[in-house]
Amino acid sequence: MQRKAPTLPSAQHGALARPRLICLGLSALDITWKVDALPKGAGKTRADDLHTGGGGMAANAAAAAARLGAEVHFWGRAGQDGAGHEMKAQLAARGVDVRQFRLFEGARSSVSGVVVDAQGERMIVNFRGADQPVDASWLPLEEVAQADAVLADPRWPEGASALFRAARAHGIPTVLDGDVADAAVFDGLLPHTDHAVFSEPGLAGYAPPGRSVEDRLRFVLAHGCRLAAVTLGAHGLVWADADGVQRLPVFPVHAVDTTGAGDVFHGALALGLGAGWPVRRALQFSAAVAAIKCTRPGGREGVPDFATAISLLDHLKE
Repeated sequence: MQRKAPTLPSAQHGALARPRLICLGLSALDITWKVDALPKGAGKTRADDLHTGGGGMAANAAAAAARLGAEVHFWGRAGQDGAGHEMKAQLAARGVDVRQFRLFEGARSSVSGVVVDAQGERMIVNFRGADQPVDASWLPLEEVAQADAVLADPRWPEGASALFRAARAHGIPTVLDGDVADAAVFDGLLPHTDHAVFSEPGLAGYAPPGRSVEDRLRFVLAHGCRLAAVTLGAHGLVWADADGVQRLPVFPVHAVDTTGAGDVFHGALALGLGAGWPVRRALQFSAAVAAIKCTRPGGREGVPDFATAISLLDHLKE
């Protein structure tokens, strides 16, 4: 039986569920350069600013959900190196439980170079790390029974599969971050996934080419998940489930930095689902959180608090 989530008091919205989440997957150290325009071809480009901070899909989602008020546990792997220690310390400083974020001797941590232009668009070069063990037997899967929702990205499929199988056994909702990955990874994870939310490149890389977005989502559904969605940037969100295909429009904001927007979306979605919200409300909330983040520089630094995200939803309803 799923445990009852604790509550997060709110003067404006009463007692809000404060769910317990487990986020598993990639943590990376991001080195971000701010430039006027993204580089084209060879040569040199002068940066206006430089920032080093934690990144990675599941790690960013964990940091976002913690900022929004959830109790978050991050399960992951990195190297016993400077980047690994820095990432672990940064997550802990943001209120994320990192006891199951293991740093392995001889392994190399993931590091990303991010270039952001004046319009908020970015390009990323990522080193995914090396020599990190794939074995997931050390994960404390007995703790999954106490979670309200779990999230994973596709960078550690063995860990994600173990987590999702345990969650399914306890009736706990799962969220899969559908970033670009080998088709075999999704083939293995989707049968154990409740909510698979793809990036546009991730969906294009997995579903057969030449199909509409709707048909690609139906292709994903046919592989076993219960809901398939894709975030389309300025074109909003499309999802498909047993009730058919539905859409959400984009929130009208002025973007200054899209870094981490998809990760933040996934973290907010896990929070909403863990709180027991209907799917549409959870997706709307996630879109609002991601939209506000895009109006602020930085990935984790741009995540709003819960009240700010809810206020955007309330404003659009007026």
